[in-house]
Amino acid sequence: MFKTAISLSALVAVAAANPQYGYAPPTDNTPTTQAAVAAPSAPASTTGQVNIDVGAGGNFVFSPANVTAANGTLVTFFFPDGSIPHSVTQGDFSSPCQPLSAVQSGETGFDSGLQNSVQWTLNITNDQIPIYFFCKSPTHCGLGMVGSINAPSSGNTFDAWQAAAVKVGASEQTLQDNGFVSGGVGAVATASPAASTSTSGSSGSSGSSGSGNGAMQLGASTAVAAMVGLTVAMVIGA
Repeated sequence: MFKTAISLSALVAVAAANPQYGYAPPTDNTPTTQAAVAAPSAPASTTGQVNIDVGAGGNFVFSPANVTAANGTLVTFFFPDGSIPHSVTQGDFSSPCQPLSAVQSGETGFDSGLQNSVQWTLNITNDQIPIYFFCKSPTHCGLGMVGSINAPSSGNTFDAWQAAAVKVGASEQTLQDNGFVSGGVGAVATASPAASTSTSGSSGSSGSSGSGNGAMQLGASTAVAAMVGLTVAMVIGA
C-alpha cells in the first residue's frame, strides 16, 4: 500500500512537469538576443511608415532590427509596458554602445531617453547615409540590442554593427540618461515620446505569454488533482 502511494505521488510530480500530462513548464523568460515568437505590439508597416517593436517578446531586441526607409519616411518605435526601460539612442559605427554626440564633435544624435509604454517617431532626412542606434539601458547594447536604418549590404552592415556591440559585452559603459534629445543625423526627432496609442496591446513585453501559461497551469492543476484523488482512493481501498 505504501509503495503504491509513493509511486503515484511520483507520477503526480511527473504530471506537473511533462507536456503529455497537459502542462509544459514556461520557458526561461530571461531576455535574449533572439526575438520571441509573439504578436507584435506595433502595427504593420505601410508605405511611408515603418513601425519597430522595442524589446520585442520581452527580449533585448528591436524588431525589425534593420530597415530601409526613404527620405520623408516616418519610423515609429513602440516601447512595451514593464519594469525594464529601453531607449533608441543614435550611435556611431566606429564606437558601438556610445552616443553619437560623444564621439563626433558637432553632430548630436537623437535619443528617446529611457522609456516604457510610449511610442516615438523619427523622420528620415538623408537616406544616403546609414543610421545606427542602440538601447542605452545598462548592459542591453552589449547583449546585442542594436538596430540600423539604411545600413549597407556590405562593409558596415547591421550584422557587423551588432557583432561590434556584442564584442563590447560586459565592458559596456553605463550611460547617464538625460531624457529625450531632439535632432539627429540622417533622421530627426522633433517631438518627445508620447503615450502609446496602439490598440493591439503591449504583447512585445514579457507578459505576452501570460494567458498561455494560465491555460497550461489549469491543465496541470487538473492533472494533479486527478492523480491525488486516485492515490487517496487506492490507499483507502487497500
